[in-house]
Amino acid sequence: MYQATFELEELSKIAAQVLQEKHHRIMLFEGEMGAGKTTLIKELSKQLGVSENTNSPTYLIVNQYQSDQGETLYHFDAYRLKEEEEAYAMGFDEYLDSGAYCFIEWPGRMGSIIPDEHTRIKIIKQEDGKRLITMS
Repeated sequence: MYQATFELEELSKIAAQVLQEKHHRIMLFEGEMGAGKTTLIKELSKQLGVSENTNSPTYLIVNQYQSDQGETLYHFDAYRLKEEEEAYAMGFDEYLDSGAYCFIEWPGRMGSIIPDEHTRIKIIKQEDGKRLITMS
């Protein structure tokens, strides 16, 4: 388990530490709106070699990116999903089985489609503006 407190200016350092820890390619990001989930995913994508601008896929639910090395990364925002069947209908299980990095915001809305082998990252915005991140 990894845990740290950071300010948004330290995001690059935190992303590097997350990638250095033993982790799975399926990463679940939890935290309230505004906690920094999307911001962390943008930095992780950058450090994995994605040079294009990354955005939250809130309305599209999934965005696909290619790293400079040709590796595929998927960024999911499941906030708008109402039930697990929607995730299956959209073929999320195929994305998750692809072996690519899958960064998933609001994973609780995807139900049992999430494989057992994943890394859970929780971000809590603290009163002083810093973030507490735990990774398990």
